[in-house]
Amino acid sequence: MKAAFRSVTQMDQTVILNKKSKYKQMLNNYQLYLFLLPALVYFIVFHYFPMYGVLIAFKDFVATKGIMGSPWVGFKHFERFFDSFQFWTLIKNTLGLSVFQLIIGFPLPIIFALMMNQIRNEKYKRFVQTVVYAPHFISVVVLAGMIYVFFSNNGLINHLIMLFGGDTIQFMAKPEWFQPLYIGSGVWQETGWAAIIYLAALAGVSPELHEAAIMDGASKWHRILHVDIPAIMPTAVILLILNVGNIMNIGFEKAYLLQTPLNQPSSEIIPTYVYKLGLQQAQYSFAAAVGLFNSVINLILLVAVNKFAKKLSGQGLW
Repeated sequence: MKAAFRSVTQMDQTVILNKKSKYKQMLNNYQLYLFLLPALVYFIVFHYFPMYGVLIAFKDFVATKGIMGSPWVGFKHFERFFDSFQFWTLIKNTLGLSVFQLIIGFPLPIIFALMMNQIRNEKYKRFVQTVVYAPHFISVVVLAGMIYVFFSNNGLINHLIMLFGGDTIQFMAKPEWFQPLYIGSGVWQETGWAAIIYLAALAGVSPELHEAAIMDGASKWHRILHVDIPAIMPTAVILLILNVGNIMNIGFEKAYLLQTPLNQPSSEIIPTYVYKLGLQQAQYSFAAAVGLFNSVINLILLVAVNKFAKKLSGQGLW
């Protein structure tokens, strides 16, 4: 009994000493923690404190009564959304855009970075990088205007089609063309910018690995396959987890700007639906319920994909 009591006491003392040493380290490095303070304040004020407003998803919100004074209705708004005729259409459109954008848009920056890493002419490399990065700095409004100009009935693309003897295509009116235009414009705008992080990872690869591979008779393809790709794989896994965890938050602005009454069957997604209900129709509680459902799905996907990636490759966010 005495031995057990001593061991427990020693463990308690060790825990106390560890806590004291941690506090001492924090005090000694207080300048570093002061650097973190603005970021912590930002997240608390603009991300955590507004979560209090999620309560209106479970209430019939009345502005004059406030959040606490509005009557509690539980899962009424969620049930209404699940039973609505638009539920499956919204899920299909949102997932369709997100999944295809992930499948097409995620590997392209990796391929582009691997190709750029093989270019030895520095002037040509900088020129290509500038040209490919530039679309990222075009605003969404300008991009949507460019799509309308190029793909309207009297646009450049239809003029080229007619020049070669074809008939005009109503790109902005047919629902089946919304997804290719949305995803294609996103790939054109973001591929170069997304490749920067992979180029940075490739820059950290030791030249000695390539020299050793060349000495062993490895071709360029084998060096890419066995040296470059393993080097960027941890970065790619982390970015894939983040992209999948954000899969339901497809960009609202571009979808809303490209939406027309004729292509709405394929362009109506959860973010545009929430905007119309919440701000245009003032159905605050119902819109909050739909938005909360969207966020919960993202959280579940993030946790699941992180766990799967950690088991598969040992890499994860936590």
